Amino acid sequence: MTEELQTCDLTCSRSDDPDTGEETTNTLKNRDMDCDQPIFSVLNGSLQQSAAQPGDTSAGSGAAVGATSPAATSDTESGIFSGESELCVEHESELDWFCTSEQKLICSHCAIVGSCHGHAVSPLAARVTAVRNQLVDVCEKMQLQALRIERFINQTLTAKERMLQATASGAREQVLAQVSAVREALEEEEQRLLEEVQTEEERVEQCLLTQRAHWSQALTSLTQTRSRLVHTLTHTADAQLATAVQEIAERVEDAEGVGEPCDTDQLNLNPGCSDSKLLRGLWASAILLGPNAYGSANLKFDERTVSPLLSLSEDLCTLTFLPKKARQSQSPPYDPARFDCWPNALGLLSLSSGTHSWVMDVGQSGAFKVGVCYATVERKGFGNEARLGYNSQSWVLSHYDREFSFCHAGKATPLQVVRRPKSIGLLLDWPSRTLVFYEPDSSAVLHSVTHPFNAPLLPAYAVADLSITILH
Repeated sequence: MTEELQTCDLTCSRSDDPDTGEETTNTLKNRDMDCDQPIFSVLNGSLQQSAAQPGDTSAGSGAAVGATSPAATSDTESGIFSGESELCVEHESELDWFCTSEQKLICSHCAIVGSCHGHAVSPLAARVTAVRNQLVDVCEKMQLQALRIERFINQTLTAKERMLQATASGAREQVLAQVSAVREALEEEEQRLLEEVQTEEERVEQCLLTQRAHWSQALTSLTQTRSRLVHTLTHTADAQLATAVQEIAERVEDAEGVGEPCDTDQLNLNPGCSDSKLLRGLWASAILLGPNAYGSANLKFDERTVSPLLSLSEDLCTLTFLPKKARQSQSPPYDPARFDCWPNALGLLSLSSGTHSWVMDVGQSGAFKVGVCYATVERKGFGNEARLGYNSQSWVLSHYDREFSFCHAGKATPLQVVRRPKSIGLLLDWPSRTLVFYEPDSSAVLHSVTHPFNAPLLPAYAVADLSITILH
């Protein structure tokens, strides 16, 4: 290969014999070359044919025909040489080869002895054909993509638009139907409550009128009796006064029969006349799920109040009921704020204004209480005064023996709970004095109570099985 390359170099660069040099160059340029054949093999074969004996006319003629005709046909078909061909600046030969390594046009001399020696090269016609084929493939792919886009626009997007209109129309109808149902229920509830309030107002008004008439008459009678007695006292002679004891006693007895006026609940509007489970549920849902929803307060247990029957986690958020053996190993210091007999604990947050909500994770605990109480609740002893829900100072939701109930002042109201909640939320709205127990997952109201709270409230808890945790 080295000897052939040197011979080619000498032959290509000779200038003594113009005819021979010109013939060799033309032969190199016009020889048909296999695209898959290495450039050296193609060029060396051309050089060997050009170096044949001048007398071998048939071989020379065949080589000339074989080298010129296919290349010319390929060039004509590919359109490469439709105009004036460019020449290599270094070798002044046609740029009829392409260097793949450097991505540029070269002449045959550049491939053999020039800067592209040893690079991957191919005939320009083959390169152009390959590029044209690639362009054809790209154009076909682009056409197929255009067809897919057109089909997507005409079919998918059109169908989606029709589906969108139908779905949006259905959604609007659903919203309107639900709001209409809620509005209708609220209007009916509003009418019912207003009628009950009106009826209760008329009842109280009638009671007030009756009481007013009765006591006005009693006042008049009492005033008249007193006036008569005063007149008797001041205008009756002693002899007559001494004998008028019976008459005086009768008048005094009539005065005493008037009795003492007293205020009763009959003279007050019954707050239950405006109480509505539907309205409370919607109100609580509006607060908990509405745009101004109240998040859980940054609440923790007050370590000073935790009973010796319980243990408190380091983050002050989990209460755990202790077995007897574990209680013996701990002895919390005496504190007047600590519950010493019942498994109770209070929260640190004092509630006396605004709206607050917080959530308790009750897990699998089979015995617990969650609610609120006054800060003045009793802390010592086994009496009901220190037992949450059994005194007038605490309001709690209790779970015991698989039953749920609301407890206050020793009275337990059973609650119908469809499924046992793993967490229980509390909502306290101080302006309306309303306490709501709800299930956070569904915001379903478990129980609500309205009470004229007259002192700050503290979150109150009790646990007699496993543990409960404040969630933030």
